[in-house]
Amino acid sequence: TDKILPLIQEWRSRPLERVYPFVWLDAIHYKVRHEGRVISRAVYCIIGLNQEGYKELLGMYIGENEGAKFWLQVLTDLQNRGLEDIFIACIDNLQGFADAIESIFPQTEVQLCIVHQIRNSQKYLSYKDVKPFMKDLQGVYKATTVDQAERNLDQLESNWGQRYPKVIESWRKNWPRLSSYFQYNKDIRRIMYTTNIIEGFHRQLRAVTKSKGAFQSEDALMKLLFLVQENICAKWNKPVHNWNQTLAQLSIIFSDRLKLNL
Repeated sequence: TDKILPLIQEWRSRPLERVYPFVWLDAIHYKVRHEGRVISRAVYCIIGLNQEGYKELLGMYIGENEGAKFWLQVLTDLQNRGLEDIFIACIDNLQGFADAIESIFPQTEVQLCIVHQIRNSQKYLSYKDVKPFMKDLQGVYKATTVDQAERNLDQLESNWGQRYPKVIESWRKNWPRLSSYFQYNKDIRRIMYTTNIIEGFHRQLRAVTKSKGAFQSEDALMKLLFLVQENICAKWNKPVHNWNQTLAQLSIIFSDRLKLNL
């Protein structure tokens, strides 16, 4: 299996395109043996959507438990490999993550995953309140405009603020980065409002790796993930739905940053 190590190195250092309109970033965790004990390692994964509308795995990096500091190293590596601009980055709400992105790519719009935020809210609700609370919450994230969403958020606070102040506070605190998608049309919103694309990729990785209790080394983990990703990415042979219309919208919104070859 050592024969694939040079292939991994070549894949890791390959040049990237200059611009990716959308990028999803998330980590998946594995157990690895290290100096006689089993420790947890985070595999940092980045999927980009290129200007032709095709998904592309930009990189996988093994680090210690997920943190903004290591993400900063990952983003710097992407930049060194030729990535100059990301229009919209979709992430979960890891502390300091958005700041790390904006420090390397200051023009990038950061969208926090709505699905993550909803799941996190549900954790703190009493069972009997889940359905009515979620019904009111739908009025926030399914609104057609940001003004309507903010009015519904005010109503949500009026209805539930006394019972669940922490949940409402979380939506308020994260609102600037949760509400980014309201400024775009439905095709762009559908692409950016959640990190489901990268979570689906992680599910496919787990389907192959779940039988492993702990990997013998980081190299052993990387070898298997590299081989699995080749099979997964080979199926990414169609652009996302309605890409031509989406690209036309992006070329208007980001006219100074997106140069189309017409």
